[in-house]
Amino acid sequence: MKTINIHEAKTHLSRLVEEAANGEAFVIAKAGKPMVRVVPLEEAPKKKRRAGFLKGYASVPDDFDTMFAKEIEEMFYGE
Repeated sequence: MKTINIHEAKTHLSRLVEEAANGEAFVIAKAGKPMVRVVPLEEAPKKKRRAGFLKGYASVPDDFDTMFAKEIEEMFYGE
């Protein structure tokens, strides 16, 4: 693993981040003393989604399309 001084790291940050993202970890040092290690992030494993896992928990009433039609009509046109 290569060691980069802090001044060089500030100067070439974009390039160093790209290298780290591609798997080339490095250490940033200040006055020759290692301060931090820069490593690529591990991607979190994606959870599989199960279709229909909430089946039976919710229901749609039979009159869903006409629910509150009278009340809505009264709001627009009055009684």
